[in-house]
Amino acid sequence: MKDIRLVVLSGPSGSGKSTAIKALEDLGFFCVDNMPVELLPKFMELLARSGEIARVAAVVDVREREFLRAFTPVFREMKGAGYRIEIVFLEASDEALVRRFSETRRKHPLAAESPLEGLQQERELLTELKAQADKVIDTTDFNVHQLRDYIKDYFSSSAAQEKMSVNLISFGFRYGVPTDADLVFDIRFLPNPYFVNSLKWLDGRDDKVREFVLSREETKEFLTRLKSFLNYLVPLYLKEGKSYLTIAIGCTGGKHRSVVIAEALAEALNSDSVMARKRHRDLHKT
Repeated sequence: MKDIRLVVLSGPSGSGKSTAIKALEDLGFFCVDNMPVELLPKFMELLARSGEIARVAAVVDVREREFLRAFTPVFREMKGAGYRIEIVFLEASDEALVRRFSETRRKHPLAAESPLEGLQQERELLTELKAQADKVIDTTDFNVHQLRDYIKDYFSSSAAQEKMSVNLISFGFRYGVPTDADLVFDIRFLPNPYFVNSLKWLDGRDDKVREFVLSREETKEFLTRLKSFLNYLVPLYLKEGKSYLTIAIGCTGGKHRSVVIAEALAEALNSDSVMARKRHRDLHKT
């Protein structure tokens, strides 16, 4: 029995792995924190023999110093043996990570004096693992409760496990491009409701803003072409076995145009084979 689902969580210190593993435990995953990578094949073999556990989550990171040397051959071996493995990499900005260390007064495992120095070393060490990740989650703007809810929503639906999960993120370019995006679309060419006095202080969820954006001919043409492109692209990703796709839609501030387009795409993409979710990253920023 090798149809056990294994979710491997990794990422830099302070990125939210402890919160994520607790959320998965709440969902019924058998969870292990900081297990040596070289023990994973034997561990999974024992679980498969028992036949009692179908979902497992494990955190692996630089606390287990040998895992960087071992993880590539071990994961390749396990995937070759038929285990379903998903690598989820949690990420956050240096500023957010340093702030979290300051708030908790913890020492970084690679640098006792300077958290930033340790984080920079850690990022270099984790580069290859991040490149192999099936999903990268940027936790910069999440608090503990938001991250927990995001993880639960992401992994809880049994229907979602049978579909491709398409995550639509609206954002503002002034706050930076989401690091976990697979595809990024810049829609700053569309007319901006911000410059209309009656719409300036509303956001893209408001019917007036939505009508302003969607009624423009360039918006209609753009959405028609983008939907056609994604309807062509998503089945190809599914065919390749990709389970998750993150699409970022950006305007200037992340409050008007990008929100409208993300909402419209989520509605259009939901189908028997796709579960579309939306998140408005910068909606409440000033």
